[in-house]
Amino acid sequence: MSLIRYLKVPLHKRCTSDAFYRAFHRSCTTANNNEASKTLKTVVDLPKHARVVICGGGVTGSSIAYHLAERGWNDVVLLEQGNLPSNKEYGMILYCWSRGTYHLAERGWNDVVLLEQGKYTCGTTWHSVGLIGQLRDDVPSAKLVKYSAELYRSLEKAGHGIGWKQCGSINIAQTKDRVNLLQRKHAVAVATGIEAHFIGPKEIERLAPVLKTDDIEAALYVPSDGVVAPSDLAATYVRLAKDRGVKMFEGVQVEKILTHNGNVHAVQTSLGTINCEYFVNCGGLWSRQIGKKSQPRVQVPLHATEHFYIVTKEVPGVDTNLPVIRDYDGLIYYREWSGGVMAGGFEPVAKPVFHTSIPDKFEFQLLPEDWDHFQILLDAILNRMPPVEKAEVRQFVNGPESFTPDGSWILGESAEIGKYFVAAGMSSTGVVASGGVGKQIAGWIIDGEPSINLEAHDILRFVPFHNNRRFLRERVKESLGMYRMKYPGQQWKTGRNLRTSPLYTRLKAEGACFGETNAYERPMYFSDIADSEEQWGIQKGTFGKPIWHEHVKNEYWSCKERVSLIDMSSFSKFEIMSQGSEALDLLQYLSSNDINQPIGTVIHTGMQNSRGGYENDCSIVPLTDNRFFMIAPTSQQTRSFSWLRKHCPLDGSVMISDLTSAFSGLNVVGPHAQQLLADVTDTSMTLTDFKPMTCQVIDVGYAGGIIAMRLTHAGEDGFVLYVPSEYSLHVYDTLMKAGKDYGIRNAGYYAMRKLRIEKFFAFWGQDLTTDDTPYECGRDFRVKLDKGDFIGRDALLKQKENGISQKFVQFLLKDFDTEKDVWPWGGEPIYRNGKFAGTVTSSAYGPTLDKMICLGFVRDYDENDNRIVHKNINRFIMDKDATYEVVVGGQRFQAEARLYTTKEAYTTSDPVFIPVPK
Repeated sequence: MSLIRYLKVPLHKRCTSDAFYRAFHRSCTTANNNEASKTLKTVVDLPKHARVVICGGGVTGSSIAYHLAERGWNDVVLLEQGNLPSNKEYGMILYCWSRGTYHLAERGWNDVVLLEQGKYTCGTTWHSVGLIGQLRDDVPSAKLVKYSAELYRSLEKAGHGIGWKQCGSINIAQTKDRVNLLQRKHAVAVATGIEAHFIGPKEIERLAPVLKTDDIEAALYVPSDGVVAPSDLAATYVRLAKDRGVKMFEGVQVEKILTHNGNVHAVQTSLGTINCEYFVNCGGLWSRQIGKKSQPRVQVPLHATEHFYIVTKEVPGVDTNLPVIRDYDGLIYYREWSGGVMAGGFEPVAKPVFHTSIPDKFEFQLLPEDWDHFQILLDAILNRMPPVEKAEVRQFVNGPESFTPDGSWILGESAEIGKYFVAAGMSSTGVVASGGVGKQIAGWIIDGEPSINLEAHDILRFVPFHNNRRFLRERVKESLGMYRMKYPGQQWKTGRNLRTSPLYTRLKAEGACFGETNAYERPMYFSDIADSEEQWGIQKGTFGKPIWHEHVKNEYWSCKERVSLIDMSSFSKFEIMSQGSEALDLLQYLSSNDINQPIGTVIHTGMQNSRGGYENDCSIVPLTDNRFFMIAPTSQQTRSFSWLRKHCPLDGSVMISDLTSAFSGLNVVGPHAQQLLADVTDTSMTLTDFKPMTCQVIDVGYAGGIIAMRLTHAGEDGFVLYVPSEYSLHVYDTLMKAGKDYGIRNAGYYAMRKLRIEKFFAFWGQDLTTDDTPYECGRDFRVKLDKGDFIGRDALLKQKENGISQKFVQFLLKDFDTEKDVWPWGGEPIYRNGKFAGTVTSSAYGPTLDKMICLGFVRDYDENDNRIVHKNINRFIMDKDATYEVVVGGQRFQAEARLYTTKEAYTTSDPVFIPVPK
């Protein structure tokens, strides 16, 4: 029947009796009838020990186990609460078996237990559509899914029959803004080595004649994209993992994860206890509930929503080679399915489900149809592919999918328990990510870190607030909309206004416009005419000159010429102390700079990983011989605390306290900062008595115990004041009142960004990642190789001796029109002599230099796209014959490359404020 007629048919009669759905219903019935007998069988076989226990038999869990086994870890066990179906019995409904065990086995780790509380693939994978799309917002995510696509091609070629079809994908833009967004994705594809090119309506019609094209601006075509049959992919993961020694058990429910000395010790199940070294939570929809089965609880912030699509019979004009279609502005997607299509999408406001908990026995079940909610997607589906209107319908599918607060995955070792890993919250991309996620989690377990930078997906990006169920229920209504337009600086609308500075109310009254970072409301800029939407940062977006440009420029000049206050209360703050030298010893081992400095010295240092990359970029101040105050970026609150605690002595000799909420932070920036503070404190603030990069405890007004540092994170003279929270309003009001004589004004983070980019300062999380080292970003002077051993020392010593393969560079764009041109926002490709050489990490218009400025790493690649190590990379970058271009919004701009900051960017000529050359 046609789609229109289908809507009039009673629900229980809508599913046609084709083989797919007969197999599905048969499999569920058979599984239930055989459950008791198969459960008895598992009791005998359940081992007492395994090196790794994996909870969850979806595509992530089995992929992880496979990769471990390939690397020699041969004690792997998989546990399933329901029954393990065979390929023959369950056919096409084996959609969700596998998401990770496969990859542990591939790496030789087959001493792994995989526990699945239901039947393998019974969670969400069985109703997955199986789209394999490689376009991503960042390079690491693109690398991960590119690996998945390559793995699926190789599995199909090897005869495993996973249903891989390389049909390509057409990613449609209906507007110029969407084209700009696709150009950013194209830049990521270029950086990752994924073939992608723009096509127009005529080429779209040639590749997909069934589509309506008269309202299409352009499309990005990815020839290497494709589709899989999720059931067959899952079955292959499971089979290959078992072949490599992975043990799999059914009818087993995880009841508790036991710990010893802060690490995983054992897993208590409904059929007995398994002692283990590692536990991996791959529970899909149930991952958050599984996180509660330990003490302390592990925070896994995700929530289920309804996800809809339709399956049709034959559609005229659709053949087996139809590319996957994504119409982002229509919020919809299509794939070919037996001559028809699967067509669904991601509505703007989703419907959360399971508000209290997810039933343990939600196996191969769907949710009730909701055609009213689906209507916005259905209209777009019929508009883009008109023949679908008369196609016969096989099924309306409404299945639960779990989404995270920010739409990114949840990967990595938990902050609460050591050797407890999580791979969950795949946000409707579990199948495409399963290969790469399996490989990375396996490597993370074996090597102690992933092989690529996964900070965007690291579980340590969350704070406990993110796991609040009410917050999650509101936020996932919005985070489901993965096809929505993503403008630079775009803010979430839901789940706001929880973590705020003590100054929040005062700043809001002054016109502060806020942005959320790590759930913390931070003033981005100030506007005299801000409305409620602008104050929440949810005004109409743009890829060009932002609406706040003039406001921020005024704040910038106030910092340069007078004095401004920037509320930096969101910065992460920690106290590390001990009775003896243990705290100093710990920080020396974790830091690449020398922490053994006089009391009151501010020490900027990296905390490196074994590859020399940045795990943390922080400032440490010795307040006494055995008590240290540490400042880290806002986004690193959980990450920093976890890194410190992970390396603490087990004897409890080092005490770490998170003081983030105990102190507010006020950045007093500008040439009048010294005199302003001198007016409100009895401490001498002169350069002689209060030198740059030093710290003193001072009074301001009536308030005491204020930790003052002579630095600003912006390269201008000034001070950062860390004020006990109860004194914050008094200190702020005192400074604002006294500052009237100096032309004081509030400023926000956008002004600070302009200041630091103009002065060539790299920030962690924007410019620096776990893949970048101090030698590569011009911070050689902060590495003290002769101080003794520290994490990453060997890698840095090797770089110093052999050279590096990338270098942090500042680019000044030529002939850039700030009024008319699309602005760079990060992620734009950098070309050297016409050859791709890197991407922009951060950018800003610099008023002093009167240039659009981009920062980014430049690399040299050989013909196989491998990085070339240079003993003197500066010579390579600044070669007189080298020309540079940065592509912004599809337009190439000539760029001047710089390796050093320039004095023109500074207000003062005093050299104490100019950093050591990079």
